[in-house]
Amino acid sequence: MDKAKRGTLFTVLSEKTEYWRWRLMASQDSFYQYLRNRGVSRRDFIKFCTVMAASLGLEPGAAGAIAEALETKRRMPVIWRNFQECTCCTESFIRTQHPKASDIIMTMISLDYHETLMVAAGHQAEEAVAKAIEDNRGNYILAVEGAIPVKDGGIYCCIAGRTAVDMLKEEAKHAKAIIAWGSCAVNGCVQAANPNPTGAVPVQDIIKDKPIINVPGCPAIAEVMAGVITHVLTFERLPELDSQGRPKAFYGHRIHDKCNRRAYFDAGMFVENFDDQGAKEGWCLYKLGCKGPNTYNSCSNLEWNGGLSYPIKSGHPCIGCSEFGFWDNTGGTSMYAHLSEVPGLKIGVNVDAFGAAAVGAAIAGAAVHAGLSAVTKKQMDRQENEKNCKNKVEG
Repeated sequence: MDKAKRGTLFTVLSEKTEYWRWRLMASQDSFYQYLRNRGVSRRDFIKFCTVMAASLGLEPGAAGAIAEALETKRRMPVIWRNFQECTCCTESFIRTQHPKASDIIMTMISLDYHETLMVAAGHQAEEAVAKAIEDNRGNYILAVEGAIPVKDGGIYCCIAGRTAVDMLKEEAKHAKAIIAWGSCAVNGCVQAANPNPTGAVPVQDIIKDKPIINVPGCPAIAEVMAGVITHVLTFERLPELDSQGRPKAFYGHRIHDKCNRRAYFDAGMFVENFDDQGAKEGWCLYKLGCKGPNTYNSCSNLEWNGGLSYPIKSGHPCIGCSEFGFWDNTGGTSMYAHLSEVPGLKIGVNVDAFGAAAVGAAIAGAAVHAGLSAVTKKQMDRQENEKNCKNKVEG
């Protein structure tokens, strides 16, 4: 081997050695130590813990417990796999504001594999994930984005010569817990929609012996994803989950409950067409197929893009993207066909209570609501007519 080639080989080996030395040191640091090494003050650290307590819906005093936990815990190893998906959950995640994605990736967790965000590629990337699993058996979090095709031996999604289903089984075996990001990983989403040509299934249909946190949405809300990671890191346990494995803190209420258009629903004032006067004045989108009344998510609470807006607020009906089978739940008609039944009027009904409620009670509630709304609408119309007549007389 000539001198030039030896020099190049030495450089490559040195870079790889330095990379793994840095990874080892970084992953062994606690969250607080890592921040201190980067020049973050104690005051800013406490401020960060306070923000985290608020985002998780905890009482202010919980900030001290979070600070104590982060001072002693090493950064959490995370392996993030992408299967059948469009990467929208990753796109959502990198836009989180509280905390910022850069803070999560660089300081809170040790992101040992993510094919979109990591520098390494090809064999180096696969070496990285293999080493991460070996070094952190039983202690790493496996995050999965995307559905898993099982038809024809799983050949419709292969990475590095292995099928997604084999890869998932192998990497879940030594994981501490699994986070299923987005509707693709939680319920199959569009890949599993009829006729489902690849046999796409969600993570929970394949892995039965590991705790799974389902975080649905197409995509999942950025701050919800950040909140789940922060909770697991801080308390070293799964957040409280509902009957569908979703964090109750973020999926415990319907979008309808805190919708900015809820008052118009209660008044029976509905948009009939996207360009009518009601649409311009922000009336309820129920008649345009809004699924907010039976969709559990934090859209109307946290909103999107740093709390700027969410689909209903921006003028488009909710399509229920965090609910199972939402692509096929149109009754064979348009996604804009309105719900045939509206759940009861009570605000704050959680998914478990709603699932156990009697159908008759729901129908009765809807009937009462329809009657009250009709009366309210009639009264408002009469008042408007009287006002117009008065203006004409005075004119």
